[in-house]
Amino acid sequence: MAARAYWQGQIRLALVSIPVEIYPATKSGASISFRQIHEPSGKPISYEKIVQGMGAVDRDDIVKGYEISKGNYVLLDEDEIEAVKIESRKTFELVQFVDQHEIDVLYYEKPYFVIPADDLADEAFIVLREALRKARKVGLGQLSVRGREILASLKPCGKGLVLETMRYADEVQRAQTYFKDIPDQKPDSELLDLATTLIEKKSAPFKAETFEDRYIEALKSLVARKAKSKGKKILEDVDEPTAKGSNVIDLMAALKKSVGSSAETAKPASRTRSKTKPKPKTRTPSAPSRKSA
Repeated sequence: MAARAYWQGQIRLALVSIPVEIYPATKSGASISFRQIHEPSGKPISYEKIVQGMGAVDRDDIVKGYEISKGNYVLLDEDEIEAVKIESRKTFELVQFVDQHEIDVLYYEKPYFVIPADDLADEAFIVLREALRKARKVGLGQLSVRGREILASLKPCGKGLVLETMRYADEVQRAQTYFKDIPDQKPDSELLDLATTLIEKKSAPFKAETFEDRYIEALKSLVARKAKSKGKKILEDVDEPTAKGSNVIDLMAALKKSVGSSAETAKPASRTRSKTKPKPKTRTPSAPSRKSA
């Protein structure tokens, strides 16, 4: 396999050990990075390690420090830090199983593909995968990587498994801290029906390729045009939608207009049919009058 494994070891379930390899399931998307440039000379700006009142210092004289109070640091060298690092164990032990819906999405961090390390591991790997699928459970454990112990989950994904690194409890903010000032009230039923209708009209199967980073594409275009213009300044005005009003009447009108425009977009054929001219009615011969009999 061309990609380099993120981790190699074994998944352990009680007395069963399954040799596996773990590979990143995601990759970095397109991005544009900028350097700080000294405009008069056109040269990039570099940074020096300096101490206030002393100026530049030798890199060998730099150690890591942890601030325990204002201006007071505990100094640590690399050997001391390395000594307390957790040994990079090659075992991911499944210690608990939970229903997937019990884990808040905020805890998930990054996904990895898990595959059997060799043919001998296939049978045990498949049994674990199907057992998780049948029980509809997610396995939890801790993975030691590069001196850190990482919380991770394991669940079926097609023919393989997906391991997702997770955040610890102290890394996740309490939602109530931010949501406490939101009114605890039920919405107007008509507004709710309109919003639900709009959601249904815009519902479709998820296709990731439908979406693209428009900002990155615009930056690439700007850089290309800037290079052609030989430094000439290029500015474009982008019209941003503005929100007008925030009362129920405006919201009602906006939702009704949105539902109407969505319906017109979704059914162009019906709009075309309404413009066609009606066919002339053919007159059927009338029955002979009794007077003429």
